[in-house]
Amino acid sequence: MPKERVLASLDIGSAKIRTIVAVADGKSDQDVPNVIGVGISPSLGIRKGHVIDVEELIHNIISSLEDAERMAGVPVNHVYVGVSGSHIESFDSRGVIAISGAEITVDDVARVLEAAQAVSIPANRRILHIEPKAYAVDEQKGIKNPVGMTGIRLEVEAHIVTGHVQHVKNLEKCVDQAGVDIDEIVPATIAASEAVLTKRQKELGSVVIDVGAGCTSIAVFEEGTILHSITLPVGGESVTNDIAIGLRTSIDTAEKIKIEFGSVLPEEIAEREMIDLSSVSKVDTQTVSKRYMAEIMQARYYEIFSLVKGELAHIGRSGMLPAGALLTGAAVKAPGVLDLARDVLGLPVQMGFPVDIGGVVEKVDDPAYATALGTLVWGMREGGQMKGVGSFQFGRAAQHVGTWFKSLLP
Repeated sequence: MPKERVLASLDIGSAKIRTIVAVADGKSDQDVPNVIGVGISPSLGIRKGHVIDVEELIHNIISSLEDAERMAGVPVNHVYVGVSGSHIESFDSRGVIAISGAEITVDDVARVLEAAQAVSIPANRRILHIEPKAYAVDEQKGIKNPVGMTGIRLEVEAHIVTGHVQHVKNLEKCVDQAGVDIDEIVPATIAASEAVLTKRQKELGSVVIDVGAGCTSIAVFEEGTILHSITLPVGGESVTNDIAIGLRTSIDTAEKIKIEFGSVLPEEIAEREMIDLSSVSKVDTQTVSKRYMAEIMQARYYEIFSLVKGELAHIGRSGMLPAGALLTGAAVKAPGVLDLARDVLGLPVQMGFPVDIGGVVEKVDDPAYATALGTLVWGMREGGQMKGVGSFQFGRAAQHVGTWFKSLLP
């Protein structure tokens, strides 16, 4: 009987750090994670994916982990980490190998993916993820899974995501010093789509737009595989900064009124409708126009979706994705964002809520949890067979004990 596994994911964003602990029974590849623990804390040591305060970030990670452990009732020793930031870049690559045996094996697939990674990249960049787009066996193209086929030449077209070496190392150091091991680092561009897209949406053609605090991640899918991904250096913090400058308020006050009174539909707000800042702040006491704030927000969101449309036009998919766009991230929940995105992109648009999730669903049924849940789902599918957390990871525990005894020897 398959042994139950416990997996954990850590989404380190520029505004919040989210931890999710889930149970998977391991009975099939289509297993659904049952969420048993959720933790959230402010993210004060990172900006746009770059670590700016190591001690602060370690403290924030520990706080989020402890909340999730308390709720789940199990210790977390291993996590899959979702990362985002303007330093994340991607490109396509090809790999070709000769088949040694009569049939293509799993080892052959691993070899051709390794060949696709043998590309020249700058010394300051590191490959975080490789996603096979399509395989070709001899002259036959468009193959999704070549294992078991016969041929003499195997080729793959792969999508490779890279990150800045120092930024990734700083992040790894903070997670390690928070007391947990990293099973894998998963780019947010890949992770969010794992949580919100169905297989049919990936086949028809869709784009996932993850608007985070520091940046906006885009992933385009077609024919069941990723077509394009990119990270844009604008996000929810850009909206907050615009409000603070436009209304002459502090950043903290701008963030509060954005969440409480924010909208991107100025035409639906009366000109005389005002916001008394003294109700949300001790520093700012003036009254400001609610309609003017909506105009400021509308301008920035229009820019974000225009940049997304430009990326879709660059790959020849502007207005040509039948399954439309799914919006994720905490910054997409303002009233009117869906309508604005629909108008700018010329696509059907919907909010990206997690699919195929069990357990305490009410805690994570939110577009803001897409990256954390997607990281968990990716870990469960790709690497969960051999890894776990807490008391379930006896092999790792034995290894730690062995290391401890060695440290006592002279």
